[in-house]
Amino acid sequence: MARGKVSTRRWNDPQRPGEGARILVCRYRPRGVRKEDETWDEWWRELGPSPALHAAVYGKGQPAIDFAEYRRRYLTELAVDPGRFHLRALADRVAAGESIALLCSSACTDEAACHRSILRGIIARGS
Repeated sequence: MARGKVSTRRWNDPQRPGEGARILVCRYRPRGVRKEDETWDEWWRELGPSPALHAAVYGKGQPAIDFAEYRRRYLTELAVDPGRFHLRALADRVAAGESIALLCSSACTDEAACHRSILRGIIARGS
């Protein structure tokens, strides 16, 4: 069976053909989005950064951390968080041929500086 693909998008980006299951990987649900207006199929909040890390990257109550520090701390969180088991499940789905799109905040415009790019790399490597 052919291996599936992992793409990354923002939750409000239009769905692309062949994109597969759209999985929201934010700790927080997008505000003001009614249940019937959700653009995602699944929400795995455990794969989002912790509230403390989210605050640190945006400089809430402290100086903002850079992406290298964010990445280091996020990977540490994933290593000890129960959410890490979701990574194995997603990697298995992709290995079985399913395509998935990892969705993040509409405000997260730079995919390269977002945890969804870190997740994509982990899942693509097979977790």
